Amino acid sequence: MGTPDFAVPSLETLIENNFNIVAVITAPDKPKGRGQQLTTSPVKDTALKHDIPVLQPTNLKSPKFIEELRRYQANLQIVVAFRMLPEAVWNMPEIGTFNLHASLLPQYRGAAPINWAIMNGEKETGVTTFFLRHEIDTGKIIFQEKEEIKQNDTVGDLYVRLMNKGAELVLKTVKAIQDDDYPQVDQNENQELKNAPKIFRETCKIDWNQSTQKVYNFVRGLSPYPAAWTILNKKNLKVYSTEPVIKHTVDKTPGDFYSDGKTNLHFFTSDGYLDIKELQIEGKKRMGIAEFLRGNKLK
Repeated sequence: MGTPDFAVPSLETLIENNFNIVAVITAPDKPKGRGQQLTTSPVKDTALKHDIPVLQPTNLKSPKFIEELRRYQANLQIVVAFRMLPEAVWNMPEIGTFNLHASLLPQYRGAAPINWAIMNGEKETGVTTFFLRHEIDTGKIIFQEKEEIKQNDTVGDLYVRLMNKGAELVLKTVKAIQDDDYPQVDQNENQELKNAPKIFRETCKIDWNQSTQKVYNFVRGLSPYPAAWTILNKKNLKVYSTEPVIKHTVDKTPGDFYSDGKTNLHFFTSDGYLDIKELQIEGKKRMGIAEFLRGNKLK
């Protein structure tokens, strides 16, 4: 069960290792672009390429879908980047249903663990496989693998590494379950837990009153998608890439900017500034700072 490209390597590695995947469940096709053409999910494309039956329920609680799913008689279900499942679905297989989550649970439970780990300035994250139960992301842990967060990582960089590391962990988990030799460890609730809630547009607005490092992490944690944004000359400006410059004394108001009109644009923070490298102004394409300044005279 999965939808985006993050789930594809997990599906492909199971296929390559000759596991019997009886069906794939993914999101319904969606209209996309100017022509509103129906677009299939990356997981559906992969399943069809390998002649695996595909189910695309709009309602996971539908008796018709649940009956159809039951007919496949799967003894294990695997979830990678999919929706929340009702108990009638996750509790159906004999062995159960396990999920791949892109954090070291119990830290960063929720919809956007990769983003929030970078936004919060973490140095390490990872991937976890665990059995589903009622409360989201709380089931017994099977395996975990750690991954370093590098100083300049964007969410796009870390996404790819965790996607591939997650596929390896899914394979390891399925092999262990096949051999009936796998741990089930309770999550440690006796610690301060950081969550990873869904990100909305307002979440992405830059607060220039924060420190340079915090704003730098914020931009990295939202690049390339959905992208941090601010206002420049009454227009929305998405910021994709920056360099932090920390100073002990700053005589500018946070949020003010300075540009030489040619190669640099600085936005000031509480203790320095961010040197903007890549951005996108409302109504235009994403571009480097020199190209942007050639077409935009800043006051």
